[in-house]
Amino acid sequence: MEKVVTGEADLAIAGKPETLPGAVAFSMLENLAVVLIAPALPCPVRNQVSVDKPDWSTVPFIMADQGPVRRRIELWFRRHKISNPQIYATVGGHEAMVSMVALGCGVALLPEVVLENSPEPVRNRVMILERSDEKTPFELGVCAQKKRLHEPLIDAFWKILPN
Repeated sequence: MEKVVTGEADLAIAGKPETLPGAVAFSMLENLAVVLIAPALPCPVRNQVSVDKPDWSTVPFIMADQGPVRRRIELWFRRHKISNPQIYATVGGHEAMVSMVALGCGVALLPEVVLENSPEPVRNRVMILERSDEKTPFELGVCAQKKRLHEPLIDAFWKILPN
């Protein structure tokens, strides 16, 4: 979305932020489930999360460096009353989060579609601990600058979107 705001991109597929910039139009494509994943292979992190009531304040987390997924994990921390989470790493891409979890570095919260589209050898090395409920969907959509919606190509594309 940042590239749309700065004019570097005409359109972008992005997660909808809590506050949409005023100059940006957003058309929702789908609500995506968000999943909390952990290593499936035997390792210390898997041992930590495999108990009945994990002490989440001691579990290492792999986090997105920004965006809606970052805000979702911060909300998850608040719901679980974790004021000082153990952050193993913050990364720029969701795909990197899956790989780091598969390597046993920690757990991560991300859109389920990212996990579904990960390479099979990586996907087979993680397990889903939690799925988001319907109260906190991850809205995926297309965004563009409002002032450019009248341009022929952007207008034609915008008209075929579901909303």
